[in-house]
Amino acid sequence: MNPIFQYIIVETVRHQYKKKKTNSRQFYRAIQNKKIDFKYFIRDSFLILIGVLSASFGLRGFLLPNSFLDGGVTGISLITSELTGFSLSLLIVLINIPFMLLAFSAISKQFALKSITAIILLALAIYIIPFHSITDDKLLIAIFGGFFLGLGIGMAVRGGSVIDGTEVLAVFISRKTTMTIGDVILIFNIIIFSVAAYVFSIETAMYAILTYFAASKTVDYVVSGVEEYVGISIISDKTEEIRLAIIEKLGRGCTLYSGKKGYAKRGQQLKNTDIVYTLLTRLEFSKLQAEIDKIDKDAFIIMHSVKDAKGGMIKKRPFKT
Repeated sequence: MNPIFQYIIVETVRHQYKKKKTNSRQFYRAIQNKKIDFKYFIRDSFLILIGVLSASFGLRGFLLPNSFLDGGVTGISLITSELTGFSLSLLIVLINIPFMLLAFSAISKQFALKSITAIILLALAIYIIPFHSITDDKLLIAIFGGFFLGLGIGMAVRGGSVIDGTEVLAVFISRKTTMTIGDVILIFNIIIFSVAAYVFSIETAMYAILTYFAASKTVDYVVSGVEEYVGISIISDKTEEIRLAIIEKLGRGCTLYSGKKGYAKRGQQLKNTDIVYTLLTRLEFSKLQAEIDKIDKDAFIIMHSVKDAKGGMIKKRPFKT
């Protein structure tokens, strides 16, 4: 790690523990944890920055110069900007504010702060960076405009944030009803495209739908879908610490399976072990990785996608930071 960052981390930990009685082992452990937090912060920041640049390029380089629309809050902002002449950058921030306030309670404060930062950066990028129109072919505009916008949304999600508040509303409604996140987003966008068809033309709405599908498929490719849950199995010698971290740090439930370690030679007795299984959304996985790394960086983690989940704690409690 860069010596400057190393010094900042050590001094930060020393200041935090200045009035606490700690031994050298606790102090070293706190420094290691800060290093892991910092590593994930840098990674998430980089992903969000790439996402903002990609989304702004899709908007300024393809959609905006040709009066094309998209779904979600971005679509609402584009329609409002076309009708009123207000700045798109300002509208993106203003329209997303209610969704970000909802994110504080529906998901987490950390997620909301990251998303607010990403949305403001997107608004600034659209306003400041002088992207030029790439093409005037309508089919290319719809496909590639949607592709770059979807790539931006997907990268932002990988960084633990969103640049469109639709997903936040969908998460909130899905926890209160039997609808999935995908169902809510689809209904939300049908309303937007219907308005576009009425206000502008059916052709404009059709191209907007094509742009939306290009963007959504790109998001699926980047993050395998915002609406999917992730089933995670963790095999470690520090099962109890990981179990407590999931419950206390993340506010999630988990299940322990009794198993045996299978890597042994013929005739050797297999060692018993507990396997931790938990279910999270993809937006929460980055936080879990960080907590596991703090406890056991050699832990064996197995992930698989889960389309939806019912019952338990997954939809009942907000994600903790």
